[in-house]
Parts: sequence; C-alpha cells; structure tokens
Amino acid sequence: QVQLVESGGGAVQAGGSLRLSCVASGDTFSSYAMGWFRQAPGKERKFVTAISWGGDSTYYVASVKGRFTISRDNAKNTGFLQMNSLKPEDTAVYYCVAGKVVVPTSTWPYWGQGTQVTVSS
Repeated sequence: QVQLVESGGGAVQAGGSLRLSCVASGDTFSSYAMGWFRQAPGKERKFVTAISWGGDSTYYVASVKGRFTISRDNAKNTGFLQMNSLKPEDTAVYYCVAGKVVVPTSTWPYWGQGTQVTVSS
C-alpha cells in the first residue's frame, strides 16, 4: 500500500510556473513508478506524465512535452512535477499516482487526493 499526498497547486497567470510535489508513505516508494493525471471541469481524467521507479525513463503526453518536467527523489519519497509556460487549458485537478507498471490509463492502483491548478489568461 502506498499513500500519496500532493501539494503545490494554486492560481497563476498564463506563462507562469508551478511545481507540484507528491509525498509518498507506506510501501517502498522507490519500487514504484509514479505519474500525474489531470481532470479538467466536466472532462474525464487524463494521463499527463510518468517516470520509472529509478527515474531513468520518463513519458509525457504531447500537449505538455517541453513545458512540464517530472522528477523524483527516492531518498525523500517525493515526486515532482515542474510546470512551466502554463496555459489556461492546463487548468485542472492534478493527481499523483503510483504503480508497478507505467500505463497511460486510469488503472494505476494508488492515487492522491488531487491538487487544483488554475491558469488564467
């Protein structure tokens, strides 16, 4: 079992930056891949990015590639999502996830409670 707690969301203007954090507890964080999903109002939850357990492989959806960077610090049981050049369409609740396999679907077994990101134009 892994418990995940996100932080770092907030409201920014277009072009701004935010850094989300995801602190894990419970099982050994370093043995899990982790990722981020987001859900905009009235829309389904969608995959954004993921990173392998060792941090050597990363995956991004096309719309955030070059603007978002996922990373992790296994010694601190923490994952990060650095979001730059934010756009209004990035507005969503962002969820941290963990699991044994990286997949772009919502089948990850462990989810955080979500953190709101709002980007104004």
